[in-house]
Amino acid sequence: MIDLVQLTKKYNLGKPNELRVLNNIDMKINAGEMVAVMGRSGAGKSTLLHILACLDVATKGKYVFNGNDISKLNDRKLSKIRNKEIGILLQDFALIQSESAIWNVTIPLYFDNTKIRHMKEKAMSALEKVDMESFYKQSVSTLSGGQKQRVALARAIVNEPKLILADEPTGALDTTTAEDMILQLRKINKAGTTVIIVTHDDKVAGACDYIISIEDGKIINNR
Repeated sequence: MIDLVQLTKKYNLGKPNELRVLNNIDMKINAGEMVAVMGRSGAGKSTLLHILACLDVATKGKYVFNGNDISKLNDRKLSKIRNKEIGILLQDFALIQSESAIWNVTIPLYFDNTKIRHMKEKAMSALEKVDMESFYKQSVSTLSGGQKQRVALARAIVNEPKLILADEPTGALDTTTAEDMILQLRKINKAGTTVIIVTHDDKVAGACDYIISIEDGKIINNR
């Protein structure tokens, strides 16, 4: 599923303030696994997540995702992979508060070839998978934090991606709601989707198959 070989990321390349954020990372994640990525702030977790999401590119090294060498793909193919094969779940939900739950979940469908008449059906199916179908008409602004995160998760899975990338998905939730979110992610994982969670929470990490630790841009523990 994911194979990183000597992956390095630098910012301000060639300038006096050049910064190496990721340093020769080797990492493999198999299809169907649920993995936690842990490390202190500034360790390189977010940069790694952005590269895995095809939102940023490495300075050198190789990233193979689902058989595709990402460094060799053009913008059109990368955009298709981002929309169809990767779902992203963020700590702050990133929902349009004034719109309904189903409207938010439908957004990714406008960027692929889904016919208008099928959009509601697919969005409702995603909401059902996270037990939010009864709230489909409700404005996001009226939902609780846990409900908002479920809607965000439904949006992440609406295109049935092969990979879910979750960046501190429980960071804005209380303990009980956080535990529920991890159960939701595990349910989706057991259905066949690979899940990678960036987290500071030991309980979240403990619910995963294994932990990848990153420190100063280097993988210090993998499996």
